[in-house]
Amino acid sequence: MGIATISRRLEGPFRAAAESGSVPMEPLPRFMSVRQVARYLNINEKKVYSLVNEGKIPASKLTGKWLFPRDLVDQWILESSHGGLLTDRMIIAGSDDPLLARAIMQVSNQVQARALIGCTSTSTQLGLSLLARRRADICALHWGPAEESLMRHPALLKQYAQHHEWVLVRLFLRDQGLIVVPGMWTAESDISGLFSSEVRWVMRQEGAGSNRFLQEITTRHGLNPAARRVTCQALSERDGASMIAMGHADVALGVRATAAEFGLDFVPIGAEAFDLAMPRGIFFRTLFQKLLEQLRAPECQRQAQMLGGYDFKELGKLVWPA
Repeated sequence: MGIATISRRLEGPFRAAAESGSVPMEPLPRFMSVRQVARYLNINEKKVYSLVNEGKIPASKLTGKWLFPRDLVDQWILESSHGGLLTDRMIIAGSDDPLLARAIMQVSNQVQARALIGCTSTSTQLGLSLLARRRADICALHWGPAEESLMRHPALLKQYAQHHEWVLVRLFLRDQGLIVVPGMWTAESDISGLFSSEVRWVMRQEGAGSNRFLQEITTRHGLNPAARRVTCQALSERDGASMIAMGHADVALGVRATAAEFGLDFVPIGAEAFDLAMPRGIFFRTLFQKLLEQLRAPECQRQAQMLGGYDFKELGKLVWPA
């Protein structure tokens, strides 16, 4: 059933009441006011403001007034019904990971046309924005060293009004560092040499967890990130590795698994936590549980060993709220 059909059906009771004379007939616009959405949902305006303050109903404030996209309100109603009627689809945004991408493809192959799993690499912060606007079901994220993840990851989520609806699920720890051209780095090399004007870097977009790790590297070693010679930009770790593989750059931020995937060398810097943020109801969806099962399966574990740099001790653990 399409959103437009749902919208017409939801309007039915109001239209019938209007035709009987009990409610004045007024076409509802695509973007509804507080009064209009209250009428649409058959609740009072005070309740609408309460839903807005709690971050539950999709809304945007423009020129001092709240507006409610009718399509998103319809979707919100569906998602709130019986644990969510759109349980045959799952959209994952946020950070990139080679093993997660493989697990998603494997689950998609299992469910065939019975369900849809979509995955788009958007960076951590854009993924959280999409999650907050209900345009994604899950956001994959990483934001600094693993030992600080239980503080930093919740702090990221708390920047959004909807955070009280969300949970954080740990997938794994992974080796983070620099992906480099084969032969450029040895164990005896000084990392400062990678920041010379002779070395070509791949730059990441704002909001990427890899940029947060770059701050850790430069602070730890007393380096200036502005001293890098940037020759291209990548919108994901795997995109950055492909730039190196094609000869457009020498160094990119990324994880050991991505370097192995493209046959490149890797400079280890530390470990980071890779977590998934989602509304509580998503955690219990069959599709999400299938994804966790796939990551635990022997086939996925073998792939993780081939790629290298993964630690699954906390796979599936609810790490926040504590």
